[in-house]
Amino acid sequence: MAAALMALPLGVWLGTAVQLQQRALDGAAVYGLALAGAGLLALVAAWGSRRAAPGHALAVAWLLVGALAAWGAAGTRAVGMAAQALAPALEGRDVVLTGVVARMPQHDERGWRLVLDVQAARLDGAAVAVPPRVQLAWYDAPMRPGAAAPLGPSEPIRAGDRWQLTARLKAPHGSLNPHGFDVELWLWEQGVGATGYVRTGPRDAPPQRLAQGQGHLVERARQHVRDGILALGQGGDEAARHRLGIIAALVTGDQNVIERSDWDVFRATGVAHLMSISGLHITMFAWITAGAVGWLWRRSARWRGWGRFSPCLLLPAPSAAWVGGVLLAAAYALFSGWGVPAQRTVLMLACMTALRISGLRWPWWLTWLWAGAVVLLIDPWAMLQAGFWLSFVAVGVLFATDSRAAGAEQKGATAHLKQLLREQGVVTLALTPLSLMLFGQASVVGLLANLIAIPWVTLVVTPLALAGVLWAPLWSAAAAALQPLSALLAWLAAWPWAQLSLPAAPLALGALAVAGGALAAMRWPWPLRLAGLPLVLPFVLWQPARPAPGTFELLAADVGQGSAVLVRTASHTLLYDAGPRYSADSDAGQRVLVPLLRALGERVDRLVLSHRDTDHTGGAAAVLAQYPRAALTTSIEAGRTLEGLPAGEPCLAGSGWQWDGVRFDVLYPDAEQAAAARRSNAMSCVIRVGTAQASVLLTGDIEAPQEQALVAGGAPLHSDVLLVPHHGSRTSSSAAWLDAVQPRLALVQAGYRNAFGHPAAPVLARYAERGVRVIASPACGAMHWRSAAPEALQCERDIAARYWHHQLP
Repeated sequence: MAAALMALPLGVWLGTAVQLQQRALDGAAVYGLALAGAGLLALVAAWGSRRAAPGHALAVAWLLVGALAAWGAAGTRAVGMAAQALAPALEGRDVVLTGVVARMPQHDERGWRLVLDVQAARLDGAAVAVPPRVQLAWYDAPMRPGAAAPLGPSEPIRAGDRWQLTARLKAPHGSLNPHGFDVELWLWEQGVGATGYVRTGPRDAPPQRLAQGQGHLVERARQHVRDGILALGQGGDEAARHRLGIIAALVTGDQNVIERSDWDVFRATGVAHLMSISGLHITMFAWITAGAVGWLWRRSARWRGWGRFSPCLLLPAPSAAWVGGVLLAAAYALFSGWGVPAQRTVLMLACMTALRISGLRWPWWLTWLWAGAVVLLIDPWAMLQAGFWLSFVAVGVLFATDSRAAGAEQKGATAHLKQLLREQGVVTLALTPLSLMLFGQASVVGLLANLIAIPWVTLVVTPLALAGVLWAPLWSAAAAALQPLSALLAWLAAWPWAQLSLPAAPLALGALAVAGGALAAMRWPWPLRLAGLPLVLPFVLWQPARPAPGTFELLAADVGQGSAVLVRTASHTLLYDAGPRYSADSDAGQRVLVPLLRALGERVDRLVLSHRDTDHTGGAAAVLAQYPRAALTTSIEAGRTLEGLPAGEPCLAGSGWQWDGVRFDVLYPDAEQAAAARRSNAMSCVIRVGTAQASVLLTGDIEAPQEQALVAGGAPLHSDVLLVPHHGSRTSSSAAWLDAVQPRLALVQAGYRNAFGHPAAPVLARYAERGVRVIASPACGAMHWRSAAPEALQCERDIAARYWHHQLP
């Protein structure tokens, strides 16, 4: 039995980890055989236990049982989910959907975003099969210049509404970059099988609201509360609206209502976990509510009228505290959206509680191990989410240090304050290496900020915010209570060294660093705790490899419909274009480029913005905010500047520079061409990067007339790699241009099924006629190329391929 208790959960962890590394799914029969094998092996192991078989043999047997069961169960579920994928033949078709809004919708400056549980779907009058859950955008404004403006809904959309509408669907497809957020995994875990937008053109049947209040009671209540909180900020000052957005997030779990500027402050000060319903937030809430329930339970014996029916005689106070804490945390998690991090945290706490009140005196690590196994059996993809590890490690370290037990006999405010200080210090020590490993950054001021923010948010702001559900004026009181904390956090975030950033180190070094942090947090003698320092140092000191002198590397980031290319030499970095702006609060700089640059340990020396179109400049402000010393080169009309950016130096033909034996030559435009240009595309800054062995041509959005001017002017165009002009538009990549450049590889940066039709079929045909290999970001993800091997190119979708990633037909 002892062998099974330890080996079985270990097997579940192992089997889950192996299944999540699969590049492609096996058949359902294979996973079924694994489950059958696990059952058969469990019978053999049980029989061996009765026959007193050797302990090591039984341990191996139970380890295999857990691994086969977890691998087979996760694989079987994945096969079922994959079978519900959108058929490629339905992509880009107008499908009439009937369904219920399953989540409270989001509204921004572009329109609405909603999740629809589909009840029926029809194409040209015939029933078709679509995924059971889709995510839709309903735009209030044109999706591209010159397009007819879509007609938004005449009244707000609410959870539980039943609609019939026409939608154009596509497979869930997101950007895929090294060290970047995996959008497709997130959609997979949410059960979203297709994305798209609502069609409201003159040829489309108008959307109809068929009914209201169709189930989803919790979502409807959440939306009612969220909208009620946000309504208090209408007509008020901007800072008050920001604080009310935070209150709405604390009550309902809707993180989208928190402004981007506030998120930047929270991340810099390490308190982001307090401002959203994360696993750590649920855990801390459970700890506090458990203490409150235990305090009330112990004092119930003194209350008159209970007699022999006193609650303390029915259930011991420690058990009541645990049960009450888990139940209240579960209720809070349910009302806050029952998100994936909240789900796994509640399940973990419930498992630990069940083991404790059952009377089983397991060591903390065995309880921790079994809790993780239960969570992974229910949600295997949790293992790939940062929230799982943050919440799980936090709870594990608190159990390992036994900080509650250490202060159990102490009473009074001073003792409780010391307890809070110790717990926060323990969690900070343990989670800082983990945060650096998962996010590449950690807050230097986080300990100080959390020591103030945790008790204030947990004991003052959150209770007021939750009580506002019963009496709305308390929401304003909660927002007012946030004001001094917001000012303090903004002051801390402005410190020069408020945040520590490190490049992404290998997984093994990160695991050692996390172990070192946990070791330093233990209640052991200081010599043993300081032994964790050597485990952390390799992770902190690690630096990624750079190109050798005289060579360079190119990384064309996957930013959707836009352009952003990173060129690295031995000691310098050029960023050519900064990707698109996705919305008022989101752009490629913030979402893709800054995390990528940080993970690679890069310092941007020069940012070149080829021209002023927002699909090339949208992320520039975020990049320059992170790297303020970067030189800025732009190609825009004289006298104009881009909003939020310095003027920069002009991009003019004939200029250039050399880094580490690599030449950077500006080929276009010259002063006369820049003055004569009537469109921004015609001013695109064209740069050739090269050595004697290989070269790359970066072209922006130049079109056929500019291509002809470069060819006629005798510019040195011949290059191994060509960044396809204007994302493969019909207006570019003329035959004479391709004959002059003679590239081996042509890279297209464009969005999946973008509204412009890039790259155009005639353009692809011209490249094919010349035997040029064309690689597009929708099929490749981020594109990696090295001048030392000019004929080779690596795709991020090949490097990081997993079965939940969309594969283009």
